[in-house]
Amino acid sequence: MAPSKFLRLAAVAAGLMLAATGCGVTSTDAGSPGSASASGPVTGLRIMVPNSPGGGYDTTARVGAKVMEETDIAKSVEVFNLAGAGGTVGLARIVNEKGNGDLGMLMGLGVVGASYTNDTAARLTDTTPIARLIQEPGAIMVSKDSPYKTIDDLVAAWKKDPSKVAVGGGSSPGGPDHLLPMQLAQAVGIDPTKVNFVSYDGGGDLLPAILGNKLGFAASGAGEFLKQIESGDVRVLATSGAERLEGVDAPTLKESNIDLEFSNWRGLVAPPEISAEAKARWIATLEKMHGTEEWKKALADNGWTDAFITGDEFSTFLTDQDKRVSDVLKALGLA
Repeated sequence: MAPSKFLRLAAVAAGLMLAATGCGVTSTDAGSPGSASASGPVTGLRIMVPNSPGGGYDTTARVGAKVMEETDIAKSVEVFNLAGAGGTVGLARIVNEKGNGDLGMLMGLGVVGASYTNDTAARLTDTTPIARLIQEPGAIMVSKDSPYKTIDDLVAAWKKDPSKVAVGGGSSPGGPDHLLPMQLAQAVGIDPTKVNFVSYDGGGDLLPAILGNKLGFAASGAGEFLKQIESGDVRVLATSGAERLEGVDAPTLKESNIDLEFSNWRGLVAPPEISAEAKARWIATLEKMHGTEEWKKALADNGWTDAFITGDEFSTFLTDQDKRVSDVLKALGLA
């Protein structure tokens, strides 16, 4: 990508609203795949995660499956990974599974950007939107051995020679982990064309690079790294939300006199052409999950903000996000 394109991407993307799915249930007898009795749990649900284990999509899918099983909303929910190309390998799979009401995909803003920057024919607008689940701020993170103790330390070193400070993220260009450091660079007066951005396929791949001191810093969601943050192996220098992230001892960027707020979101989509019944029952299943105390606890434990919307409302949101990212990347010659 030409340097000027990175600069324009960061500049235009700063104006985007970047913060503010599927398994279905078929009409079959109780006990068969994708079915539910009048009072019993749903069965046969499969959730595909389009990046490697340990990332944000993976964590969200597995936490959701666990909550549904613990509360008898669903049983034997299968979560599996199909990583590759920033999530577009999984996207192609979900689009090709027309009519499969038992399969869903956990996704988010990163897949929206990757669907254009990876030049895939599959689009999220081809899927059946089910629900947006959460949003979360980004976090600027370093290893425990990093010389940067505060965000001011990092910014000072970054400004001296941006090309020597490798920046890692668990998304492709156009995704949240890419847009956050590009907008951060712009906010502190660094030319984004000088940023040395290294893309990883999800948080599971990004973590070893952080722990192994292969990066100056990483930009991603803190929820993917809470165990390492709690143990002290990963230190958070700042978070990008409007308020401090509960359970993480770090200031917001705005508290640190950096004029930037940024959040990511995640949701669930299903293949095209699933039945109306499958869509309605899957939405009802997620609505039940959303109303449980177990899910509320999971939100708090993982530093997620409740952003639950379903069906047509999520469809409108997803179409808007897709168009905004598409327009930006097309204007820059990247899509």
